[in-house]
Amino acid sequence: MPRREKKSLGEWLLEQGVITSKVWQEAQEEERKTGRPLRKVLVEKGAISEEDMVSFLARQMDIPRIELSNYLIDTKVIDCVPEVLARKYQLIPILKIGRNVTCAMADPMNIFALDEVRMNTGLTVEPAVSTEAEIKKALDEYYGVRGSMEEVIKGLDEHKLGIKDGEEVELKRLAGIADEPPVVRLVNIMVMEAVREGASDIHVEPQEESLAIRFRIDGVLYEKESPPKHFQSAIISRIKVLANLDIAERRRPQDGRFHMKMENRQIDLRISCVPTIYGENVVMRLLDATSAVLGLEQLGFARETLTHYRKLVKQAHGIILVTGPTGSGKTTTLYASLNILNTPEKNIITIEDPVEYRLHGIRQIQVNLQADLTFAKGLRSVLRQDPDIIMVGEIRDLETAEIAIQAALTGHLVFATLHTNDAPGAVTRLLDMGIEPYLISSSVIGVIAQRLVRLFCKGCEGKGCKACLNTGYKGRMGIYELMILNEDIRQLITQKSSSEEIRKAAIKAGMKTLREDGLEKVTQKLTSQEEVLRVTQEE
Repeated sequence: MPRREKKSLGEWLLEQGVITSKVWQEAQEEERKTGRPLRKVLVEKGAISEEDMVSFLARQMDIPRIELSNYLIDTKVIDCVPEVLARKYQLIPILKIGRNVTCAMADPMNIFALDEVRMNTGLTVEPAVSTEAEIKKALDEYYGVRGSMEEVIKGLDEHKLGIKDGEEVELKRLAGIADEPPVVRLVNIMVMEAVREGASDIHVEPQEESLAIRFRIDGVLYEKESPPKHFQSAIISRIKVLANLDIAERRRPQDGRFHMKMENRQIDLRISCVPTIYGENVVMRLLDATSAVLGLEQLGFARETLTHYRKLVKQAHGIILVTGPTGSGKTTTLYASLNILNTPEKNIITIEDPVEYRLHGIRQIQVNLQADLTFAKGLRSVLRQDPDIIMVGEIRDLETAEIAIQAALTGHLVFATLHTNDAPGAVTRLLDMGIEPYLISSSVIGVIAQRLVRLFCKGCEGKGCKACLNTGYKGRMGIYELMILNEDIRQLITQKSSSEEIRKAAIKAGMKTLREDGLEKVTQKLTSQEEVLRVTQEE
């Protein structure tokens, strides 16, 4: 537990020169007369701002300063401390580990509060500090409305929060509704449930007479309990407020992002709003920024494919392309590849859109179209940074492709992604962009195509249970086809041969197709044949 100083708050502030002796004496006198805490008296007198007071306490007591607006607090954690105690002492539990509970407090020096919570709960209290306004708001949000998303939806006040379809609403009222505790709580619970269920995306979809909420879990969308249509504006406005988007603008697409903390995890959310005939459609992409980068061994590679791929990524120069549709795990494969190459002797630089996970020791650049930082322009700058290894989040145009190829031909190892259905299709895609065949054959050293298949739930072995939402599947694994360019394939590329001819040559050279790799996992009883066929149906 953090060390508690024996000095009073006033003594601390006086020693640091934050307040004068006269101000301290006046504050102490008012404290004796009114019984109000010294910290509140000093703030009210204007001797120090509340934010400075909170920062000062955090620094002096060596405890965390918690910004509660960025936290998602689990209902189970809230249940640790009775509401009457939380409101009495202006504190709220935010994290429970074992027999310790961390509480954000307006007055972390209040040892009576710490002792009473300990006696009532049997838990040791680790204090943190937040502003009184933050705690009051959190108390109303978390204790005022409880339960699951379904229970919160049932408790929404239509008269206070509802807006009829087509109704003109003042911006001030819309902003006020977005900040109402039940609406805040609903959006918080929506995100928490999505995180708990392992969702990658939350869809908020206006229909003609309803508002659909769907979670994408293991690549498949599932419907959730949906609020009535008249709460649509309140919910969407709340999401836009969090993402710092214009709640008054409903006719143009908007993109934003925000992050929330849930227990010891930081969840980054990317927000996309698009106007539809029934209102704004919102998709939230969830990224767990604290997740560790998986190793190649954990992704699902067959042993022989992994051996060949490891040799490929150890090459000194050339382009390695990772292909597949959106959501097929390409970025995870790229990060795992960079992870085994990340040593102090190598300068690794990436340019991404977006930067999904932070990689220690690797320079990562975020594409920013507003600042005219495109893949192509960023890549040109990267080449002036003395890189050994470069990762390009996606090759979208001829200019980016040309620069990547030149980088590979001048001694750099380049990783990049393309949106193609299979490995041989990457060659056709580059030719369609306008890249000369000889440049492709001389720079590309390998192409890996991939999909993600759902795995049988370990708890029920595919029969369906509560843990897997009765689907029989929980978690996903990659299936892969790796095409390593040999002389025969290079010759076919130079001759502008068809994708099918290149595919036949790759199979002859030992390439296992996506479907073959998937069916091997079926024989290993990891997934079903139906699941493999579902994700390889274009094969």
